[in-house]
Amino acid sequence: MKTENSFFDICYLRTLIFHGMAGGLLIRNIGTLVQTDSEHFLSRRGEEMSEIGTLDDAYLYARDGIISGFGPMRDLDERTISAECSDLEVIDAGGSFVFPSFCDSHTHIVYAGSREKEFRDKIRGLSYEEIARRGGGILNSAKLLHDTSEDELFRQSAERIREIIGLGTGAVEIKSGYGLNTDDELKMLRVIRRIKNEFPLEVKATFLGAHAVPEEFRNDREQYIDVIINEMIPVVAAEDLADYIDVFCDRGFFTPGETERIVMAGLKYGLRAKIHANELDYSGGIQVAVKYGALSADHLECTGEDEIKALLGSETMPTLLPGSAFFLGLREPPARRMIEAGLPIALASDYNPGSSPSGNMKLVMSLACIKLRMLPEEVLNAVTINSACAMGLSETHGSVAVGKTANLFITKAMPSFEFMPYAFGSDLIDTVILRGNIIKTV
Repeated sequence: MKTENSFFDICYLRTLIFHGMAGGLLIRNIGTLVQTDSEHFLSRRGEEMSEIGTLDDAYLYARDGIISGFGPMRDLDERTISAECSDLEVIDAGGSFVFPSFCDSHTHIVYAGSREKEFRDKIRGLSYEEIARRGGGILNSAKLLHDTSEDELFRQSAERIREIIGLGTGAVEIKSGYGLNTDDELKMLRVIRRIKNEFPLEVKATFLGAHAVPEEFRNDREQYIDVIINEMIPVVAAEDLADYIDVFCDRGFFTPGETERIVMAGLKYGLRAKIHANELDYSGGIQVAVKYGALSADHLECTGEDEIKALLGSETMPTLLPGSAFFLGLREPPARRMIEAGLPIALASDYNPGSSPSGNMKLVMSLACIKLRMLPEEVLNAVTINSACAMGLSETHGSVAVGKTANLFITKAMPSFEFMPYAFGSDLIDTVILRGNIIKTV
């Protein structure tokens, strides 16, 4: 699987990609094509989460960045495909696996600097909330971001984007929330828009002005909420900088009542909610998410029968972030109980400087298997079709289906599908393909 395009040349591929010049791509001799979908399902829930489609000894054909067909090698008519597409690029997968790219539906990947000094505090026993009360946590990131220029913020964030592309992610949601004032929130959102324009993965932007109450409003949080509702949201919407709105609805952050007010203000401007909920306590955030038709409710470490009942039958995707729970030493969300009750589950990385400094979705799969007792098939659905659903993208991403975006990766040699989450520390990705273009090979 050789190519002239290096992973580090990705920025120089954007002209090709964004001018609709993807051409054709044929992948031959696929050992197993994973997450095939002839029915165009939009999510998997309950028992369905243990079901994945696979096709052995397969081929896949993409044209202009879209999957045009796939099937068993015995049915491949390469002569006809070559006649249809004069600029066809052919890859021999050599019997390896081909997966749809990961969809990471919850990240804070645009940030400045790092917070490894707080890592020492965690090791010494300080809780997430204690670190925040001492001026660390989100407020620390807000100060670093304020002191960082927009160009430098983009440069740092672009390095992380290149990293996650190389790790197999083809769609990502990125939140603001380290600005905590209008100018800096807009700075973050402009960087997210620049990432969307300059990189070939799919990007969704979420406005998270309600991530924390800044120090200057500590004694007048109502005034900060007023700034969010009456100043930040209107300008974010006017500049079309966000797809969604989010609120950190949890103990020590924003109450359910405050969350409702902010979410309702966002809805007036066409911003659907995605809610941080129940990470630290039974906060009521899940119920608020369901009440207002949030696209997803994320974290959910504190989820009981009332929360599960609220989510059942709703359009809100329960999204678990095992990297964050692992890093902070939090309780694990009841994934098995949620699946047994009939819920869908999405998984995301929560890539951020304070509680989950990793965007490795393969590692997320492993943590979900090991810590949450999810089956390999369940975690695959959770990091592909369900996480695409949690971003509003499952009609175009998250499975191998005719008409969907050709975001794929080819693995190195491995013995089985289950080896992907089993070998938690191994780099198993050989070739990354986004919008039908080869982006990275080893």
